[in-house]
Amino acid sequence: MSKSAYSAKVFAIYLFVVGPVLVVAPNFLLSILQIPPTSEVWIHLLGVVVSMIGVYAWVAAKHENKPFLVASVYTRLFVFAAFTTFAAIGLASPMIVFFGVADLLGGMWTYFALKADAQSARTVLAGQH
Repeated sequence: MSKSAYSAKVFAIYLFVVGPVLVVAPNFLLSILQIPPTSEVWIHLLGVVVSMIGVYAWVAAKHENKPFLVASVYTRLFVFAAFTTFAAIGLASPMIVFFGVADLLGGMWTYFALKADAQSARTVLAGQH
């Protein structure tokens, strides 16, 4: 398994934890982050979406789907930027930035893993001459 695929599997596991918690007991997670509880359905829907993204990440990692892995770097950086902006302009609790930081760090890990994988591939190819 490549380093980038491994990083995606770890990200998928994170999503497999957060997603179901948002579906089943969202206010538990919200309370940990000091975000006011909600009884609206949107948080449960978000949990379903988070879980499905976890499935995509897991399958992409299993099949070494490089285009997905590259795209995940950009989307996770965007999540960080969006969540930070939402907190900065008062649309969300500043605690939401913690989720953004998790995405930022995971995206950076995948980015550097993709670079390391590419370097490994070049080294292997150079040794074949």
